Amino acid sequence: MDVPKLTPEMMAAWPPEAVVFIQLLLAKIADLEEKLNKNSHNSSKPPSSDGPAVKPAPPKPASGKKPGGQPGHPKQSRTLIPAAQCHRVIPCFPAACRHCSKPLTGNDPNPLRFQVTELPPVKPNVTEYQRHRLDCSCGFSTCGPLPAGVTGQDGPRLRGCAVLLTGRYRLSKENAANLMGDLFGVSLSAGQVCSIEAGAGRVLQPVADEILRAARQSASNIDETSMGKGRWLWVMVTAVGTAFQIVSGRNREELLKLIGETYVRVLTSDRHSLYSRVPPGDHQYCWAHLRRDFQAMSDRNNDGSVIGRELLKLSDELFDLWKRVRDGKLTKSAFASKMSRRGVFRTRFNAALERGVASGCAKTSGTCARLAEQEVSLFRFAFNDGVEPTNNAAERAIRHGVIWRKQSHGPKSESGAKYLANIWSVVETCRQQGRKAWDFLADCFDAAQAGRPLPRLVALEPRTQAA
Repeated sequence: MDVPKLTPEMMAAWPPEAVVFIQLLLAKIADLEEKLNKNSHNSSKPPSSDGPAVKPAPPKPASGKKPGGQPGHPKQSRTLIPAAQCHRVIPCFPAACRHCSKPLTGNDPNPLRFQVTELPPVKPNVTEYQRHRLDCSCGFSTCGPLPAGVTGQDGPRLRGCAVLLTGRYRLSKENAANLMGDLFGVSLSAGQVCSIEAGAGRVLQPVADEILRAARQSASNIDETSMGKGRWLWVMVTAVGTAFQIVSGRNREELLKLIGETYVRVLTSDRHSLYSRVPPGDHQYCWAHLRRDFQAMSDRNNDGSVIGRELLKLSDELFDLWKRVRDGKLTKSAFASKMSRRGVFRTRFNAALERGVASGCAKTSGTCARLAEQEVSLFRFAFNDGVEPTNNAAERAIRHGVIWRKQSHGPKSESGAKYLANIWSVVETCRQQGRKAWDFLADCFDAAQAGRPLPRLVALEPRTQAA
């Protein structure tokens, strides 16, 4: 329903107290309507919270092509392994010519290779240690000790597989135990899986700590989310690795514990207030979050809506330019020139912010004023290598923890929180580096059992470069 605006003539006929009361009431109504209309397009609310009234993004126009692979697309096939690594090599010779049926003899030096991959029946290797108890003439009996390094009933690869199932593939402890039985014939209980996780959390702590130290030396994307009652999940994504932490707060103290007190690389994040003290020269605001702010300005349908639409168009232009840089159609130096203080794009953007500050909408004015004060944090990605205009990398990484939380309602103990943070850091860093997580985890457990140094995932830069 359209609400009539108060005209000067109407307000002149009313007592001043009534005018003030009505203006406050209308402002309150507008504020409640804005909260009611918040969705994933104009706020940080997740898409799953959108109601049926929220229109989804319009579908892409039909291409007219048939489903599936298109003519001329690169063939996707399993890579052949060397013949020497095959379990068996069976030569296939033609008996006769397919044209004239004459018998054929000889050998083809370059035969066509066709490989069939099969999973063998898996039978676990079980080693039994028989500890003999021998009696002495003094009346005491002595039991033979286990060999050095033999602890527990589970070998390194078994433990690596169990934590991979729960930490990487988000299986419950019971499902992980059942799958180990179905695939490998290993009898495990949910309690035993829980015990393996606790041990893995302790073993992997040095590896996770090293990933965190290396991440502090690189430009990073950072994000945080609730992890159940009293706990928060933080993630820092860098080119060298991804560090997860599950802590008790969402505040500046925990932020500094994650990034370090002397962090000097560019940090990309949303505009949450806890990041406000990061120096503007070391901070990159996420343009995907900025677009939601601009969309919120547009959706208010007031004096600031025009500015919101203008800022949305400018952000579209920025992303188009950035895509051209990534596709090699625009040089990074030419892009940086447009984004410099006197560049064409930045000049137009700052002019739009000034008009937003002068708009009649208090919220639009306040947002534009804050962006104008810290506008250097909007363009660091144009001048620093390895910095993206969005925080998408951190949001993708933290999604794993969000799904785990929805399934399990958060860790129930401090050791459980440590285990999750450590296994996620290791597994995600392995994925980034193209390493097999199962092999790396097994190597870690094997080294810890034998008392050897743990394998490394990342190499730390000299401290002089990190300062």
